[in-house]
Amino acid sequence: MIEKIKNLALSLGVSDIGFAPCEPLKEYEGLNNSISIVVKLSDAVIDAIDDAPTHTYFHHYRTVNAFIDHVLLRIGLLLEQNGYRYVPVAASQSINGTKGLLSHKMQAVKAGLGTIGKNALFLSQKFGPRVRLGTIITDCDLSQGFNEQIYKGACVGCNICVNECPAMALSGREFSFDSPETPIIDALACSKFMKEKFQHIGRGVVCGICMKVCPIGK
Repeated sequence: MIEKIKNLALSLGVSDIGFAPCEPLKEYEGLNNSISIVVKLSDAVIDAIDDAPTHTYFHHYRTVNAFIDHVLLRIGLLLEQNGYRYVPVAASQSINGTKGLLSHKMQAVKAGLGTIGKNALFLSQKFGPRVRLGTIITDCDLSQGFNEQIYKGACVGCNICVNECPAMALSGREFSFDSPETPIIDALACSKFMKEKFQHIGRGVVCGICMKVCPIGK
């Protein structure tokens, strides 16, 4: 199944894919394997961000999220056709305040696809922070595809995003897989700033400045 899943995802345009164990959610017992997909954002769109997000970036961000949701459904249908259960986790959906059903970033880190930066963004080993993520959980045994190598130290000696954050929401702390709950970002401060400054661009607009200035993946 692993090769079938990889082949389907890559044929649909996914930039990277990985597999990891997943703590089962109480609503979905037995779905303890996860598939993480990475979709690269347009460099031209990201590079055009200056001191504020652009309308084009906001549209691109939402379009990629919709594409990810479509790919997750296609993978899920493949799993179901082969007798497995699945739940696609929405690319962008808040269930409890600032949190979703599960952390796309943590599952992608567990899958060996990258780490989490001082900007609280996922940093792909291949593309840096200029990506969006998707996750699907399943009861299909994917252990043969697990990659337990954790990518570390991406932000050592760098504070560019911390200094450039207009909301001053970044603590400057590095992500630790041993204590993942230690906050890197004041998510409420970030959200409040975006609503106050950029709501005219669209509901749910995201800033993108910390992504644009990050030297990784440029």
